[in-house]
Amino acid sequence: MEQRTASTADRRTGADRTRSGRTGRPDGAVVPLPDAIDVRRRIPRTDHLLRDPRLAAAVDRLGAGAVKAAVRAAQERARAGTVSPEQVAETAFALLRDSASGLCPVINATGVLLHTNLGRAPLSAAARQAVQEAAGPTDVELDLATGARARRGRSALAALRARVPRAGAVHVVNNGAAALLLAATALAAGKEIVVSRGELVEIGDGFRLPDLLVSTGARLREVGTTNRTTAADHAAVLGPDTAFVLKVHPSNFRVTGFTRSAGTAELAALGVPVVVDIGSGLLAPHPALPEEPDADTELRAGASLVTASGDKLLGGPQCGLLLGDRDLVHALARHPLARALRVDKLTLAALEATLTGPPTPTARALTADLAELRARADRIAASLVADGVDARAVACAATVGGGGAPGVTLPSVAVSLPEPYAVALRTGPVPVVGRLESGRCLLDLRAVPDQDDERLTGAVRAARPAVAGQPAVEGRA
Repeated sequence: MEQRTASTADRRTGADRTRSGRTGRPDGAVVPLPDAIDVRRRIPRTDHLLRDPRLAAAVDRLGAGAVKAAVRAAQERARAGTVSPEQVAETAFALLRDSASGLCPVINATGVLLHTNLGRAPLSAAARQAVQEAAGPTDVELDLATGARARRGRSALAALRARVPRAGAVHVVNNGAAALLLAATALAAGKEIVVSRGELVEIGDGFRLPDLLVSTGARLREVGTTNRTTAADHAAVLGPDTAFVLKVHPSNFRVTGFTRSAGTAELAALGVPVVVDIGSGLLAPHPALPEEPDADTELRAGASLVTASGDKLLGGPQCGLLLGDRDLVHALARHPLARALRVDKLTLAALEATLTGPPTPTARALTADLAELRARADRIAASLVADGVDARAVACAATVGGGGAPGVTLPSVAVSLPEPYAVALRTGPVPVVGRLESGRCLLDLRAVPDQDDERLTGAVRAARPAVAGQPAVEGRA
């Protein structure tokens, strides 16, 4: 009798073809059809795909593991029939991330200049370049002239001191909370910190200032009430166990009405050290934020020490700033805890470039011209309308955010889109984060640099199919 395979019989009669697209045999085995076998044989091998110039270049950028994973995923799609064998290399390339980091760059169109969830202050071009240059070996703790060890980050500290000449000395730690932690540990462990009840704030993500201070071994002596505290309230509890008086700027809320708080000058007159946590990192008065405390003003008023964040209104990297009395700051810098809280060379490089370089994106956003914002929004909206997008330029209000200037709004202009664009833009190849207001998705331009207008417009165009319920075109942005 003639011996025939299932595939041969299938080609001759078609009688054994099953509903699933496979052939049936009397023994119950299922054999793939020859067309499926042919497709699988045409799928390029991994070693062949890795020789593709695009994927080979990606190995140097992302690592062999990430590229091989993308190749395997693309091959599986070809086996499943969702892409053709000829599209495997292109598909693998499209699946690759732009960076070896899991962090995804976004366009901040929320209207919140210092959005904590988006990393607060964006670095200037000068700071980004400084970080890149500092990524290799540097003279961070070496005097190249003598070959001897040098003070860590001396040029960054000199730049900070130059911006706040009233400070006798300066020091930098890894964030604003760390600055206050170091001060409390070094100055008040086993002693009392006198603080107003109205300034015992929560600093974000569930962390509360009193918990932070007590963790250092200090005792809190609360005075006054939530809405009213005077210098006399502080004076009444001072004694031999008093380490310092703490004044905290309640940077993410405002108490209005029947209120009173003791000023720095009043507290300094009490004869004990005064530590002022200004929070937002403003080094000098700013015309757009007349009520925001700044380091220079507080030091002139008699503060012994000012603590602040570097990634807020200063517009720099995440770090904590300590500015004040020379001997006091030097003592803090030599405390054992200072070693655990020190910043790395990348932060020092970014901080120095922020202090000495051109205006930061945060500074530019604060002083953005309203007429220019309107012109940009009009151009973007007109371009999108020409492509069939329901877009319009609308007036709106932006905020500082990041625990700075509570209650202050900044006039701004946004591109208004239908509400479904919010999700489509946030999850697109170039993520754009806007805000929802009155049933519309607003893309506030105050925190968007003008050089990103084209990218933002392109992101809206790319999001249109998803909003219309059409399948998105797969590929790289």
